[in-house]
Amino acid sequence: MRALDIRPENPAQADVIRLIAASDEHLASLYPPESNHALDIASLGRPDVTFFVARLDGKAVGCGAISRRKKEYAEIKRMFVARDARGTGVGRRVLRTLEAAAFEQGYRVLRLETGISQPEAIGLYRSAGFFEVELFGEYMADPLSIFMEKRLIDK
Repeated sequence: MRALDIRPENPAQADVIRLIAASDEHLASLYPPESNHALDIASLGRPDVTFFVARLDGKAVGCGAISRRKKEYAEIKRMFVARDARGTGVGRRVLRTLEAAAFEQGYRVLRLETGISQPEAIGLYRSAGFFEVELFGEYMADPLSIFMEKRLIDK
């Protein structure tokens, strides 16, 4: 059985940088630059961001971050699973990890922005209890964006 480990890590590691580059390439294939709202490596290392890496047998296959720039909610950023690990449950496990981290950090609302051309991601978020909301934070209205939210409760 293959071991999946998800934990906070420094984003400035060669294998993680390659994973984020794959995420950037994927997003660039779907959306114009003005519709991409991903945090860069330096931003992922800020003190108000907790960045997680999912490793399958030591290999970086997924990632996600919690950004704590607002008091009333935390935001999911940089949620991504490598192509060869999709459909294996890695994304769901990363999402659960992000939800638990936000809850442990005192947040009861978790929000995210995703794009309309990512039906698998939207389906994952909906199945996990996220629902669509109006735009929030510093985002501008964008017909290619979907904004979602989930209320976090103690389990």
